Amino acid sequence: MANAKIIERKAEVVEEIANKVKESSTSVLFEYQGLTVSETNELRRKLRESGSDYKVYKNTLTKRAMDSLKIDLGELGGPKAIAFGTDAIAPIKTLSDFAKDHPALQLKVGIVDGEIADEAKLKTLASIPSRDTLLTMFAAGLMEHVKNVAICLDLHAKNLEENK
Repeated sequence: MANAKIIERKAEVVEEIANKVKESSTSVLFEYQGLTVSETNELRRKLRESGSDYKVYKNTLTKRAMDSLKIDLGELGGPKAIAFGTDAIAPIKTLSDFAKDHPALQLKVGIVDGEIADEAKLKTLASIPSRDTLLTMFAAGLMEHVKNVAICLDLHAKNLEENK
């Protein structure tokens, strides 16, 4: 029989995983084998810059945590890490950008706003521009209309002056 302290520690880890998944907008499971220590540190730094973090957990404990949340991620074979983020897109985008330069990193499955996202959906979400870029695009769209109204009013004013 397993030691009571070990069982208690495992239960704490399962609860930690479940709480992090509940508190995060996005949780992404990814394979990291093949990354060097410096690459892993670089990834951790980039995730922190985007308001995210990641941690490596045993698959059995991750599966128990997901089962307690009634989330079915399928078979988790092989070592996986989990990235957590309060922004729905930031961790996906950071991991995807990092994977472009480091093919050892592979996104597998995620939970985005309570919905399971497979690899294809994660790639789609990674292609969405950042929040700041979207806000800039929105502001530029609004400014275009204001500019057109200003030009129209200026032309109308000039037309009125000429017809006096």
